[in-house]
Amino acid sequence: MSRHKGGTPVRTAWFVVAGLVAFMVVLAGCGGGSSSSGGSSGGGGGEELQKLGKGEGQVNLISWAGYVEAGGGENPDWVTPFEEETGCKVNDKVAGTSDEMVKLMETGQYDGVSASGNATARLWAAHEVAPVNTSLVPNYKTVFADLKDQPYNTFEGVPYGIPHGRGANLLMWNKEDVTPAPSSWEVTLDPEVASKYKGHITQYDDPMSIAEGALYLKAHESKLGIENPYELNEEQFNAAVELMKEQAPNVGEYWSSAEQQIEGFANGSNQVGTTWQYQYFALKGENEPVEASPASQGFVPEEGATGWSDTWMISSHAKHPNCMYKWMNWIISPKVNAEVAEWFGEAPAQEKACEETENPNFCTEYHADEPAFWKKVYYWETPLAECSEGGETDCMDYNDWVRAWTEIKG
Repeated sequence: MSRHKGGTPVRTAWFVVAGLVAFMVVLAGCGGGSSSSGGSSGGGGGEELQKLGKGEGQVNLISWAGYVEAGGGENPDWVTPFEEETGCKVNDKVAGTSDEMVKLMETGQYDGVSASGNATARLWAAHEVAPVNTSLVPNYKTVFADLKDQPYNTFEGVPYGIPHGRGANLLMWNKEDVTPAPSSWEVTLDPEVASKYKGHITQYDDPMSIAEGALYLKAHESKLGIENPYELNEEQFNAAVELMKEQAPNVGEYWSSAEQQIEGFANGSNQVGTTWQYQYFALKGENEPVEASPASQGFVPEEGATGWSDTWMISSHAKHPNCMYKWMNWIISPKVNAEVAEWFGEAPAQEKACEETENPNFCTEYHADEPAFWKKVYYWETPLAECSEGGETDCMDYNDWVRAWTEIKG
């Protein structure tokens, strides 16, 4: 399903609940393991491609819906031009969750995946992805610098992916129902404040939402010593989980698709909660009385915000590595990356994409070229048992997050 805003088709991000599906990966203290040929001692697998060769005739991808479009109806088409230019036929498998992506990659049948930060470390730790030779991806040079060498796409100093796009989880409210205008996540997380909007709070339905609680506690409960909302010891984790449990009675809707939340704000059942930039602009385009984050603070609540940055990763079992490299370079080329960003509703990864967007204000609206905005965004990372500081295995891993989220929702 697509939406139209300002004449530009925008594809909804089809993320759904990652933690409630049957596909579970046992992390077993991810970060340990034997040395790989990719130069990493903790994870990863396969050899880094040293020279780009002739395409193998096809490439098998796993993607979020809206990332690999081949035309039809109102849909754009950046697959056909790629196939014509490279001779690599694209076979795409759309996945609905990060857990599904991990499970599919484990089959060894796919060459690459558009992984979010709550999957990348799992793939690396399970040796399912290979290092990426960025010198073989010319368009990587002009990817925004603050998307490179990040903990969700680079492991032990080795790049394991090519940035695709990013988005922030904003705070949105109906300004006719919520007063005064909130500047903090307390409006949804502080029990006393949130109770004013009981039954009308909307919360993203995913274990990663626990990080919002951790981010709030990081700012308001300094004694807990939280530094990274995705690296939580048992005490910190339990505090964040308890906060989300306290929030639950006030939540009217745990949403899993953009359309679902848009409808809730349009019909008045939603008044305040976590959102994506896509929903905000879609509702503003329909003259709904919504505001976000707030604007006076650079569109980020005072505690900061969580968000996502997706990464194209190549399988350590890739049967078509040359075509996969060609695809990674294609999808972050300026014109294509601009088309993907506008269709999907996220900030592009490619600097030069901002010169190619149909909406001349798109990159400004999505803060694509504002490093200061993204410094306040904590991109999703896979929670691992091994904390990055000191290598101690005293952090709560992704399985703990999934179990806790099930308890939080009741």
